[in-house]
Amino acid sequence: MTRDDIIRMATKAGLLRFGEDWTMPLRLGVTEVERFAALVAAAERDKQTQIADNIESALEDLVSYCNNVDLGHIDEVLAAEDALVAAYRARGQE
Repeated sequence: MTRDDIIRMATKAGLLRFGEDWTMPLRLGVTEVERFAALVAAAERDKQTQIADNIESALEDLVSYCNNVDLGHIDEVLAAEDALVAAYRARGQE
């Protein structure tokens, strides 16, 4: 997550305002902080999902390669793929 991402989420949550310069409201309530935390968590889940999708795609390519060269270990590759993607997706749900 970049600095710009954090600023964008903080602004959306009401933690920052932009006038001539970035400012913070005089009073920050629990609502704004909770909204910011929810935005950060959602962004992290989205990133985890993207990574899981990339892993899944890479492993599918590996399976295709294994099938084409007849390595004979496709069952192990498939089991590893399922376990890795499931574990990564579960982490993203936390």
